[in-house]
Amino acid sequence: MTYYLYHIPGKKIGVTRNLEERVHKQQGYHEGEYVILAESKDITEISNLEIEMQKAFGYKVDRQLYKNLKFNKNMKINITEQTTTFPCPVNKLKGQLMDNIGLKWETADGDVEITSKTIKWIMNNAKTSMFSEERSYVYNKAFARFFDNNDPHETRTGGLAPTGPRSMDMYSPQKKYSHQKENVFNLIREWAEERGLYDNGDPKTQALKLVEEVGETCRAILKEDHDEVIDGIGDCVVVLTNLAELQGVSIEECIDAAYAEIATRKGKMVNGTFVKN
Repeated sequence: MTYYLYHIPGKKIGVTRNLEERVHKQQGYHEGEYVILAESKDITEISNLEIEMQKAFGYKVDRQLYKNLKFNKNMKINITEQTTTFPCPVNKLKGQLMDNIGLKWETADGDVEITSKTIKWIMNNAKTSMFSEERSYVYNKAFARFFDNNDPHETRTGGLAPTGPRSMDMYSPQKKYSHQKENVFNLIREWAEERGLYDNGDPKTQALKLVEEVGETCRAILKEDHDEVIDGIGDCVVVLTNLAELQGVSIEECIDAAYAEIATRKGKMVNGTFVKN
């Protein structure tokens, strides 16, 4: 297999195995608009040369060597110079992204990757394709800038006690979540009320939504993705809060009733599960 190191003057230096697909179709450049700087059958050699030439020409240097990129095998994304399009609508995108954590691809603006943190960015910025409601997309430039301005692998404790050395400022009032000052369930209900969920919502729909969120939480647990586990549990609580309200009770009443039932319950742990007497 031959790898090509190409240069689009004033734009970028990159590597590809297929000039027609990568440079012509995806990026929209044709012969005469780019130059082949080198070609090799040695992926390590061409990968190292790409970095050297990017530095020499003063271009943005790729974060990973070309040889280390994990190209899409499961989710058939479509990459153009401007956008990355996903083969599903926005409301089904999160699950697809979670199934493809670790997937990396190159864009004209830099390499990008699916991580637990970038999934949140994608979901906040994904748009429905104008050509098909069954497809969604993000703008490559904005996605690549997210990588420039953030650590896409950063992990957060989500308000839990840190596992490393403790810093007193972790526990300062400024660091606490807002729901420690105000009932978080009230905030959820205000959010739902403003969006008409209680006027037009359907308990059956919310019940199905809960199943979806539980499934995503289970998937995150299996993947040992702590960030997504926190996100999934939080989403379940939000849906449960709204489901209770649609049933004419409050989530607090449901919790009180459940706790009253388990408060004096006795039993033992069996295979990781509490079994009541």
